[in-house]
Amino acid sequence: MVNKTLKSIFTAPHQLPPQRTPSSGSAVQRGKTVKNELSIESSGDYSEMSARNYVRWDAAGVENPPPGEQADIEAVAEQINQQQRQQFDNHRHVYTGTHCRTHGIVKGTFIVHDGLPAHLRQGELFAQAGSYPAACRYSTEPGDPGFSDTIPAPRGFSIKLFNVQGDFFPTGSDVQHPQTQDIEFNSTPAIELADAKTTREIFDIRMGLGTLVETKEMDQELEKRSDTELQKARFQVPNPHLASLRQHSQTSYRFGDYVFKYCLVPNTETQTKLADQMIKPEAHESDQHHRWLQNFHANYDAEYLFQVQLLENLGEQPVEYSGTEWDSEKYPWQTVATLKIPKQEAFDLERKAFWEDHMRLDPWHGLKSYQPLGSSNRLRRVVYPASSALRRKLNGRKEIWVRSIDEIPN
Repeated sequence: MVNKTLKSIFTAPHQLPPQRTPSSGSAVQRGKTVKNELSIESSGDYSEMSARNYVRWDAAGVENPPPGEQADIEAVAEQINQQQRQQFDNHRHVYTGTHCRTHGIVKGTFIVHDGLPAHLRQGELFAQAGSYPAACRYSTEPGDPGFSDTIPAPRGFSIKLFNVQGDFFPTGSDVQHPQTQDIEFNSTPAIELADAKTTREIFDIRMGLGTLVETKEMDQELEKRSDTELQKARFQVPNPHLASLRQHSQTSYRFGDYVFKYCLVPNTETQTKLADQMIKPEAHESDQHHRWLQNFHANYDAEYLFQVQLLENLGEQPVEYSGTEWDSEKYPWQTVATLKIPKQEAFDLERKAFWEDHMRLDPWHGLKSYQPLGSSNRLRRVVYPASSALRRKLNGRKEIWVRSIDEIPN
């Protein structure tokens, strides 16, 4: 049953605020222009990077759960389920709590580079050169499947790698973990849902106001907070072609002996040029992103560099709080792999339905050597299964632990 004391977060078109062009300089954490993001490169100086002192993943202070966090996590799980009940009330179908709007699903190959230095040969995945089949999904962050592409918002990207060998986390059921590794990304380097407490507070605001978009009332609520700039930045991101976006882990993870954040960097001339292709509300359709992606992937190969940024200083690179971007000039990105996606149909409806109805990506689905760290990831360990369970129940669909990329249609 839907809680009628809370407004629906699924905003009707006539209730949307007038669209404005985001200001690229108005937010430090999340409003960077795509061009600036694409200019960041790996230093390539492995000798200098190898000599640095990296913090071990199990060192004191890397993780430090605050009092009351578990109560916040349980509250967020219920908030997500409430949003899903609103989805069912509106659409008679339930989606994930966030990133529920699919723009494209493609298949490719994740290639781990040869000759990596010891500090980058971390965990089973990067211990040696190799290639892995990869299934990838483009999405939009807000938890509304009808969220118009003309509204600027953080965009998501996710990868499921196959044929991975190593020591996996337990599945929490009698199902044996498949040989897969799930990897999640967001187009912004820092997440406004920076820890469990913040997530609970922001969801309270959004659900109380009944909107996921920027309104006068939303601004008034966010102005009361100490992290106003971070919270408002999600409304100020540009709205370019999704194939041009740099994608970020936002949160921290174990990296074998160490701790890292990771990112994907578009690596073809065509993708770089697409950074100038912006959606204009008065000129483009509400489903413009999937149309652009469909055309791009039908005519061009895509390529992304997979880069890592290692933890050296907890004071400047917090793990518990994910609302702070790590300084890439002081702590450079280093390239360890390449994702290659050949030309293909990017919006196959059978593939889309299979992914949305039966699959689930979760950063806790994978190798122990890449354990998710920090408050946001501890929250995900509880919220993701709770969200999935309600989704399967209301949709009458079983979760499928995909073990081969060929199980994903077409």
